[in-house]
Amino acid sequence: MRLGFILREAAKGLRQNIVMVVSVVLVTFVSLTFVGASILLQLQINQMKGYWYDRMEVAIYLCDDTSTSPNCGGNEVTDAQRQNIEKVLKSEQLAPYIKEYAYESKDQAYKNFLDQYENSSLVDQITPAQLPESFRVALVDPEKYPVINEAFSTVDGVDSVIDQRDLLEKVFQLVRVASAAAAVVAIVMIVCAVLLTGTTIQLSAMHRRLETTIMRLVGASKATIQLPFIIEGVIASLIGGLLASGTLWLLLKFLVEDKLASENVGVAFISTGEVWLVAPVLLIIGIVLATISSVVTLKRYLKV
Repeated sequence: MRLGFILREAAKGLRQNIVMVVSVVLVTFVSLTFVGASILLQLQINQMKGYWYDRMEVAIYLCDDTSTSPNCGGNEVTDAQRQNIEKVLKSEQLAPYIKEYAYESKDQAYKNFLDQYENSSLVDQITPAQLPESFRVALVDPEKYPVINEAFSTVDGVDSVIDQRDLLEKVFQLVRVASAAAAVVAIVMIVCAVLLTGTTIQLSAMHRRLETTIMRLVGASKATIQLPFIIEGVIASLIGGLLASGTLWLLLKFLVEDKLASENVGVAFISTGEVWLVAPVLLIIGIVLATISSVVTLKRYLKV
């Protein structure tokens, strides 16, 4: 009987304040969508790191006639220097650190460039002579790049030693900025959702002031009086959380899985499965915030 009464009162409040309830749903939906997007972007960063970091190589670029490194002296690498570099790569001192290595000539570098940028206007501006020779080194432990850098940074014929993870880190940094921006917007929107939920509960309490006064006079408990208002806020937030979860699922399904993942087979993207991990978090955040906002508002505006 009491539970049925509480639910009927909550439904009554939702009908009476339908415009404000819809506003709460929409603001909660937007805020939790940004929260979920921020979490999913961080998951994407972690997944790409785990996938790519072990596949990143150290590139040892050899001198050409445009190199400015002291190891080059303005000259192109000689056969003797190239052989010496390969000898160092095969040395016993570096054997524990190097998984494998491969030599890449100018022509091979140009072919790889064409494969990677076939649709770019740069293709018409680059020639094989402009691309340097290099040794591509895969490390047993990618964190040991400083060992390779120290071994080759002063070797004659070596122009530069580049850790490709540094290039990837720049991409990750951009994604982190986007994730942080989404988090900031989410925080602002969550504050708006909390305030709007409180305002909605306040209006609902004012509309039913006579009813709550009568209930208090006949001895209704504090929980019986306050729970319908709290349930109103929770229901609105739950609907917003469900809409946010559904939106994130659709974005991952049609934008990431069906488009980006199919067009970039070699890239590790997150899937819709991650949404099922994030969705409960969004719903819990919505419920907790709505409950706190409702309780605080009721303490101020509803004397029980």
